[in-house]
Amino acid sequence: MLAATIALTACNVGPKYKVPATTPPPAYKEAAKAVDEKSNTTFAPGQPIDAIPRGAWWTVFADPQLNALEPQVETANQTLRQADANLRAAEAEIRVRKADRWPTLGIDPSLGAGRYTTGQPYFNSSPGLAATASTTQYPIEINYEADLWGTVRRNIAAGKEEAQATAADRVNILLSLQATLATDYFDLRASDSLQRLLNDTVRQYEEALRITTNRYNGGISPKSDVTQSQTQLDQARVLASDIAIQRAQYEHAIAVLIGKAPADLSIPDSPLDTNAPPPVVPPGLPSELLQRRPDIAAAERRANEGNEAIGIAQAAFYPSILLSGALGYASTHAISSVISPASAVYSLGPGIAYTIFDGGRRKGIKDEAIALFDRDSANYKQTVLTAFQQVEDNLVGLHVLTDEAAEQHSATASALESERIFNNRYVGGVDTYLQVITAQNTALINERNDIDILRRRMDSTVGLIMAIGGGWDRSQLPPQ
Repeated sequence: MLAATIALTACNVGPKYKVPATTPPPAYKEAAKAVDEKSNTTFAPGQPIDAIPRGAWWTVFADPQLNALEPQVETANQTLRQADANLRAAEAEIRVRKADRWPTLGIDPSLGAGRYTTGQPYFNSSPGLAATASTTQYPIEINYEADLWGTVRRNIAAGKEEAQATAADRVNILLSLQATLATDYFDLRASDSLQRLLNDTVRQYEEALRITTNRYNGGISPKSDVTQSQTQLDQARVLASDIAIQRAQYEHAIAVLIGKAPADLSIPDSPLDTNAPPPVVPPGLPSELLQRRPDIAAAERRANEGNEAIGIAQAAFYPSILLSGALGYASTHAISSVISPASAVYSLGPGIAYTIFDGGRRKGIKDEAIALFDRDSANYKQTVLTAFQQVEDNLVGLHVLTDEAAEQHSATASALESERIFNNRYVGGVDTYLQVITAQNTALINERNDIDILRRRMDSTVGLIMAIGGGWDRSQLPPQ
């Protein structure tokens, strides 16, 4: 019977798993646009992305300060520590489920005494039954439920799939934290650029105020020129002071991401170089995205886990076989006489259990499992679609911003030239100071736009790297 039971454990009831069908496009639309329109970007649909460093993807920016900060996320971030704990718990759960493959072995010794009354119903007053009795038992018990229909195997497989999904979740959390740090870092550097611009502007406006004051004192210019110049200088000082708030908040956010109190981190000023564009990141093929995104891997693993749940629910419709046995000593005499051949006892036998009627409970559990599998399958497909969208969004952002940066550079150069011309004309007495102020405001706006566009390009580059998985691929999942 034991041999037959072992042979039957090869059975698995329930559906076989198939990865929910998705149809990736042959190429990214926005990457193809960048090539077709012959813009300054160099995205190509078929370019591989293996050149992105696996894990340390941020090194493509060649920024020593960023290279020093990013590794600290994995070693000190507390959100990641939570993900690590979740992964350890999922791995421990596999060990718990694997224990169901083996019989349970235990010992249940007991020592008891009792007295019986002859007045109780059906009391047998034969010589073999005394009014008082003591019992001593030392049994070793073995129980084993045969996995005839694959319930245990599917439960273990579901645990392994959940562990893989949890491992992918950890990678996704790590990638998100690293990308957030990189974005905050480049926003901080953009704040440094803006701070430098505004500090230079304040010095420029102070010089303009000195000139207009001298001209007023010399009777060449009206008092209104001085007040306009003073107002413009005060406004620039306010902007220069206010930017310090943003800069400090970015630094505080970076400190928390690397597991430090804000007071323990100081990042030196390092303005962005507006003449140094961000690195070009090829997106690869859409079909590769299914292997490179950890959130896609996690969603697919949970869909597989849901399929195992259907099989477990289906197995409940079949009978179960329980093998049990006990071996030990039992005696109603003194303890010293228990452990003797005459006191040896044993029991051994199979049992079969089958639920005939349960009011629809099993069917309800199976229908619920099917519905949850459909939910997980839809979540997987939605995750894939969202991933394609995120890549396309960042591609179009980089494509447009690259062209916009070139146009903005030209506009800034023209605005600075206009400012120089109007300032000279004012000094020469040809134009009013209002035209100088207008030209100065226009130049400042364009210079700020230069910085902001570069900041957005850096952020979009980080976003694209995250959207394509940051150099990760599915082969890095823990083995089944």
